Amino acid sequence: MKAIILTAVLAMACLSVIAQEPENKSVDAISGATTQATRTEKKTDILSEALSHLHIGGYGEAVMTRNFYSQSFNRYKKPENYANDKSHGRFDLPHVCLNIGYDFGKGWSMGSEIEFEHGGAGTAVEIEAEEAGEYEAEVEKGGEVNIEQFWINKEFWNGKFNIKAGEIIVPVGYSNAYHEPNQFFTVYRPEGEATVMPNTWHQVGLSLWGRLKDWRYEAQFLSGLNSESFTAENFIHYGATSPYEFKVANNYAGAVRIDNYSVKGLRIGLSGYYGYSFRNTLRTPGSKYDDVTGAVGIIALDFTLNRWNWIVRGNVDYAHFSDADEISAYNQANWTHHKYQDGNPHHYTNIGSNAVAYAIEAGYNVFSQFPKLQDKGNKMYVFGRFEHYNTMASGTYESMYKYTKKYRCAFGVNYSPLKQITIKGEYSYRFFEKPNNNGLTSDSPLYKQPYNNEPSVSLGVTYCGWFL
Repeated sequence: MKAIILTAVLAMACLSVIAQEPENKSVDAISGATTQATRTEKKTDILSEALSHLHIGGYGEAVMTRNFYSQSFNRYKKPENYANDKSHGRFDLPHVCLNIGYDFGKGWSMGSEIEFEHGGAGTAVEIEAEEAGEYEAEVEKGGEVNIEQFWINKEFWNGKFNIKAGEIIVPVGYSNAYHEPNQFFTVYRPEGEATVMPNTWHQVGLSLWGRLKDWRYEAQFLSGLNSESFTAENFIHYGATSPYEFKVANNYAGAVRIDNYSVKGLRIGLSGYYGYSFRNTLRTPGSKYDDVTGAVGIIALDFTLNRWNWIVRGNVDYAHFSDADEISAYNQANWTHHKYQDGNPHHYTNIGSNAVAYAIEAGYNVFSQFPKLQDKGNKMYVFGRFEHYNTMASGTYESMYKYTKKYRCAFGVNYSPLKQITIKGEYSYRFFEKPNNNGLTSDSPLYKQPYNNEPSVSLGVTYCGWFL
């Protein structure tokens, strides 16, 4: 009997628990849902806060070109042999860049730019005109990706003074300070500055910069360039890159830039650079080169006028390289041809003592004359450009490299359906000075053949902006 009563009590207890279970589950479910909602809300707030400090952007260019001149590496040495060569075309991705930045707060921020140049990574096969037309695996920079910028910045006094350290842009000349595709009219970057100097010039260093009313200033401390990478046709262009996993810094250099915005719509900039370039390598020259420094000095002036539906830009650059003859001889004596030393990243050509580049371009927004088009945000600039540059403006070997003295005219349009998108088209004409033959006929052995002019047509589509 007791067993029956005990069994009945246990059964009733179980039934009571079962009867109460749904009610308890409902309370737990409500409590759990409230907790989950709170967590989700907190996660959303944290994510929103993080995204408010994150900046993601970039720029890129896709280009098609038809060159109506010979592509032979030897076309300047025997121009008469290439006067009737067929045209050739190219497709290219000159620059595709991703920018990522973050504001940590309290004046600290980070910026970075990853660049894929010509759609590649770090190496390319080239035909070297300065090396008898050899095929060469040209090492443009150690590693597989080009980190164009990576820096940490600390702001003081609301931006009046900043300290930036890391891989930074060296803002010498217009094209280095303003290198995005919406800051020049031509399909490719301005040719003169991109030939004479590194472009876009970036190095690891320290920058002190800021903005005071109508003035922006910047002073930089950098590693020096490497004179073993200087060439006749590109002057110091390749001197900022390194084939190693690090940048040799036996020598140091400084760069400065000042921009003024006092006049509405006008910016005027003055920039300069100075540093030694010899011995900035892993090799050690002999004592006979103790007095050789390879000092590089650059002074550049540029401006931009953006007003009255006009955009006008211009620049003048002058560069000097000391000990050009000694370093030219050293490079040629100490670096072998690639058939003996494959992978040699350096050059062994003569180098000029001075280089120059100047240019001016102007474009007018024709859509400004059509109110309906202007209201939609469309812009179409019809532009013209003229430039001159010479990587061997003076020096012992100037007479050997007359073809480095080049002039270029370009005409075209820039159409922007949106602020971030620009479609470009241009016709360009690169030409050279005719040699002075003093009445000699072409059959004379002393007669100098003129270089063939180099016309081309290019089309490009570009983007530039911040996505977040």
